[in-house]
Amino acid sequence: QVQLVESGGGLVRPGGSLRLSCAASVSIFNVYPMGWYRQAPGKERELVATFTTYGTTNYADSVKGRFTISRDTVKNTMYLQMNSLKPEDTALYYCNHPRDSTVYWGQGTQVTVSS
Repeated sequence: QVQLVESGGGLVRPGGSLRLSCAASVSIFNVYPMGWYRQAPGKERELVATFTTYGTTNYADSVKGRFTISRDTVKNTMYLQMNSLKPEDTALYYCNHPRDSTVYWGQGTQVTVSS
């Protein structure tokens, strides 16, 4: 069983920054896929940024150049640095980790961008 716990969300003004964290209960090696997704009210869950197998990164067009995904394999934690936040980034952010034929999700952390 893999547990994922997100943190770091909050209320921020447009143009501000936040760093989300996703702590995993298992070792996360650089070859494992992991990612961040988000879901805004009334919308489907969408990919934000991911590590594919073997560590390459993939970003949604809407966040390229503003968000950066990273991970610390010693702390078993994945991060999402979010800069130049916009109101349309407001959503519940989830981390995701496919492993051993199961896709694990955290409980989500709320990000609200508003003046």
